[in-house]
Amino acid sequence: MSDVLPYAHGGPPATGLLRAEMDDFRVDEVLGFEPTGSGEHAFLTIEKRGANTEWVARQLARAAGVAPVAVGFAGLKDRHAVTRQVFTVQLAGRLDPDWSALDIPGVEVVSATRHNRKLKRGAHRGNRFRIRLRDVRGDTAAIERRLDAIGARGVPNYFGEQRFGRDGGNVALAEALFEGRRLPREQRGIALSAARSELFNRVLARRVLDGTWDRELDGEVWMLDGTHAIFGPQPHDDALAQRLAVFDIHPTGPSWGAGELRSSGAVRELELAVIEPHALLARGLEREGLSQERRALRLVARDFSHSWESPDRLVVEFGLGAGSFATTLLRELCDWHAAVA
Repeated sequence: MSDVLPYAHGGPPATGLLRAEMDDFRVDEVLGFEPTGSGEHAFLTIEKRGANTEWVARQLARAAGVAPVAVGFAGLKDRHAVTRQVFTVQLAGRLDPDWSALDIPGVEVVSATRHNRKLKRGAHRGNRFRIRLRDVRGDTAAIERRLDAIGARGVPNYFGEQRFGRDGGNVALAEALFEGRRLPREQRGIALSAARSELFNRVLARRVLDGTWDRELDGEVWMLDGTHAIFGPQPHDDALAQRLAVFDIHPTGPSWGAGELRSSGAVRELELAVIEPHALLARGLEREGLSQERRALRLVARDFSHSWESPDRLVVEFGLGAGSFATTLLRELCDWHAAVA
């Protein structure tokens, strides 16, 4: 449903071209911790160009002579980009291979040390982006106002179109799964993730339409900024309002699963009303054993800045927490089309 998601700031004031060149989309992983310097895991900072994260992991395993399960990474990074991220390779009782001699197309080992544990999915704090938009068309003053609005208020924290596959096919895959179709383990995980994301996006879309995606409703569950810690519902007070205003906390929506919704009052009524027409997805997720969780409705870009390289070439830089999508921010700014699929 990504093509019909409502905008928080009005339609985008610009059009432009994304990913015309590999260097136009750069991602640097932010782990939030340092390697221990010792241990049985090689800790590799990798720069990759035009390479899939899971493919790189398999190549590292092959180069080190270990099973693919011995390689860890925190998150999947864009293929059509220049990205830096960390991989760990378990080398129990073994010396490191010559990482400088690694011959994997599009892959460079920037640094190598040791760490005491495998890097697990979701272990990173976030990512830092530097994105160049080319052939930008639109009123410059309006674009500047939109950039200011995004920096000052944030954007709805939609799951990006990557989560749903080509033409939204991953949601259809989830529907087939819940209707009894057997799927391989990897496809099953993709389908479950897409179903959860679809339901969350629909709840968030309703709150964008209502103008409450970054405001408090009765029965709100809150998430602490930069964490997955939640609290509430609790009575409204001035302290809560101030924390919301300075981005210390954010309203949340459901990542659907089994169990009771934590929300109450108006929030609970809204969430149940939005989910009810999509009972196949909701009941399927419950049967699969996923539990109710929460996700922030508001996405705030950290250290958000921009510069014009030329009248039609705009560079934006910002940091996002793990699990958020750069394209979700860009859609509020620019109706972009990608040079690569």
